[in-house]
Amino acid sequence: MIKASIGVAAVGLALLALSLAGGREFPVYLPLVTLALAGLVLLSRTIPKFLRVFIATLAAAHVLLLAILLVAWAGLVPKGYENYVPPVSTPIGAFGFALLVYASSFIPVVRTIMGIADRYYESRADSIVRLPFIGEVRATEGSIGTMFLAVLIGINLFQVALNVRLNFFSRDLFNSFQDRNADAFWYQLLWIFVPLATVHVITALAEVYLQYVLRIRWRAYTNDLFVSEWLGGSTHYRMQLTQVEADNPDQRIAEDLRKYVDTTYSLSINLLTQSATLVSFVAILWSISAGFTFPGTDYVVPGLLVWLAIAYAVLGTWLTHKIGKPLIALNFQQERYEADYRFSLARLREYTEQIALLDGEGAEKERLVGRFAGIVQNYMAIVRRYLKLQSFTLSYFQANVVVPYLITAPYFFAGRISLGQMQQTVGAFMRVESALTFFISAYTTLADYKAVIDRLTTFQAAIAETKAAAPSETRPTLAEGRAPELRLRDLTVRLPDGRDLVSVDDLAFRSGESTLLTGPSGSGKSTLFRAISGIWPFGEGEILTPPGASMMLLPQRPYIPIGTLRGAVTYPGVEHSYDDAAIASALRTARLPHLADRLDEERFWAQVLSLGEQQRLALARALLAKPDWLLLDEATAALDEPTEKAVYEMLRKELPGTTVVSIGHRSTLQAFHERRIDMHAAGGNTFTPREAHAPAEAAQ
Repeated sequence: MIKASIGVAAVGLALLALSLAGGREFPVYLPLVTLALAGLVLLSRTIPKFLRVFIATLAAAHVLLLAILLVAWAGLVPKGYENYVPPVSTPIGAFGFALLVYASSFIPVVRTIMGIADRYYESRADSIVRLPFIGEVRATEGSIGTMFLAVLIGINLFQVALNVRLNFFSRDLFNSFQDRNADAFWYQLLWIFVPLATVHVITALAEVYLQYVLRIRWRAYTNDLFVSEWLGGSTHYRMQLTQVEADNPDQRIAEDLRKYVDTTYSLSINLLTQSATLVSFVAILWSISAGFTFPGTDYVVPGLLVWLAIAYAVLGTWLTHKIGKPLIALNFQQERYEADYRFSLARLREYTEQIALLDGEGAEKERLVGRFAGIVQNYMAIVRRYLKLQSFTLSYFQANVVVPYLITAPYFFAGRISLGQMQQTVGAFMRVESALTFFISAYTTLADYKAVIDRLTTFQAAIAETKAAAPSETRPTLAEGRAPELRLRDLTVRLPDGRDLVSVDDLAFRSGESTLLTGPSGSGKSTLFRAISGIWPFGEGEILTPPGASMMLLPQRPYIPIGTLRGAVTYPGVEHSYDDAAIASALRTARLPHLADRLDEERFWAQVLSLGEQQRLALARALLAKPDWLLLDEATAALDEPTEKAVYEMLRKELPGTTVVSIGHRSTLQAFHERRIDMHAAGGNTFTPREAHAPAEAAQ
């Protein structure tokens, strides 16, 4: 921005020198506006980058417009192209909008919105883009997004310029009708309209392509960012434990992010276009009505039509806001109700067997009907409010069709303006009024957008709160020890509400020695395993792991992702981290031979497989990963005793270098372990692990 500021300042100083040299047609205020713009560009270094792109592009447009005006004032414009020269107000308008963008950057809600956008536009991640006629270009993703955005801003400003020229075409065309001048009509149609329309179509197609590319790249990067932050460091798990307010993260990542990207782009570009349109057509409207008198009087009001358009638009905007303001809260609630209902349906699909076994369809239907009733109730509240808003806005925009004719007709009948000027005035009035009423036409979108922003910012805040809470609170320390053992020292594991659950003074799980951890339900066995795995954040003390040892925990109900069977077995590794022969062998060894030839089959395997099959599939994962330590949290509870025995014998044979630590309640498990540790009540609701009085002997 410093280089851009210096460049604009140089142009301003050059213009000032020309002005002082005594150029007759050169307005003295233009150099001052240009120098002010240079200062504004310099100040904008501290504002969000998304807004800096707008200011930089507007500064470039300002300089280009000045260059065109200088060429015109020098008399170098070819004959017949004089009407293509923009009015002197346009470079001033570019400065005015740049100033508006800079001022808006200090509005808190704009800062919040731009804070999300800048995570993309300031990205330093390496990326590639393929450009027509240029080929492959390597740059940071933020630079690529900035380039696309700047080009799109330039295209939209150019389209505004085309609309201004088409407004003059409309004037000349209708004047040819009034004068019955066929030559003028065909000239305007063939040599003015056709070239302008062709260029307009080409730029419109380019804009469509570029904006879709920008939107998907922007969304893809931001999606990866949110997913990484949500999943990183088990934040998704800790958010659930701490009950931080962030309902339906799937909705916020999948749907709200999409709406955010699409709406942020469309609103910002539309606002730019409408502002540029306003500046351009206000100049036309002002020049046409410079000598108009107030209707019914001889009092001349300079730019009368401009003031009437502003008053009409301000009144409509104020009434729209008063009527539509409740839509913001209603849209926020609607997104929440819809997400809750979708989540309930997804949960029902996941647990269809359990629901069927319990004959729970009636209860589920009642719950679904209740949740959908909330959707309907809130939706009807939106409809009622929307009808009120539409009743006003539809009436307002219907009136727009005749209002400019009502205003200009008296001047036409009085001979003050020609038919072409009347048509030009009507067109300019409608453009100005449309730009001023942008807020009215976009109010429903803005209300929904505000709800999306609130959901994304609260989601970000929940992630940040969860991440920030971990270092400030005491939590079990997980570190690599020196001895080949898993040792717990002065360890206290707590519940999320702060109550102590497990207390350990000193306990070691020895390498190569299989151990069974038993105890009553609720004694903290699984929670202790979570602490050993490093995902339980509540408590204090020290957990020392064997140096360089890999560890794998298999829960009672394993996670089975949707997709191919190959991906389900290799999880959490990537799908092709093992060859098919190794995967098939692991399935057969885990007593799932009927699945060995179905690796490419895509199914919802969590529903296809029984819980016992899911547990054996998880054991196949362990056979592939070959961890140094394998923690089994009732990972064989769904198997019958003979199968369970066969599984433990298989683990001993296939993973001889793996130390197995199991949680279980069955007495038969003792035969598969060399050591047993029991959870004993230590007062209150706290339990402590102690060596069993009669350690079980290993099965021969």
